[in-house]
Amino acid sequence: MREGFTILIADRNPHVRELLKREMIAEGYKVRLAENGRDVLKWSYDSSPLDLLILDPDLPDIDESALFARLADRIPALPMVIHTFFSDFDVPSSTSGTVAYVEKGGSSIENLKQVVTKFLNKADLAIFQRKQNRVKI
Repeated sequence: MREGFTILIADRNPHVRELLKREMIAEGYKVRLAENGRDVLKWSYDSSPLDLLILDPDLPDIDESALFARLADRIPALPMVIHTFFSDFDVPSSTSGTVAYVEKGGSSIENLKQVVTKFLNKADLAIFQRKQNRVKI
């Protein structure tokens, strides 16, 4: 199941990007990387589909509220896992239901993997159900 999912990892720190890339590839996911807001938007609206965005919103070149506003316009909505140090980070209400929060530090990689798996399992189930509904019609 995991081999079909593509994750975009966005973090300003190249070491964090590479660490998360290794961890997600080891879990069987395809991975793309973004080092700034421009890259996030480029990949989010690219013709190659993304299934999930792991995002540290402290990116150079774009304000986080502007980034969330642009991502909120994406159809279909792109599930996001906010992965940051800020425990008081406020997720915009326009993204509720499609956003989870994992604070960086300690065992955050394991927590992050669990949240990613949960999100993508839901997405996989929704795709399966849509296909089943098409067959019944």
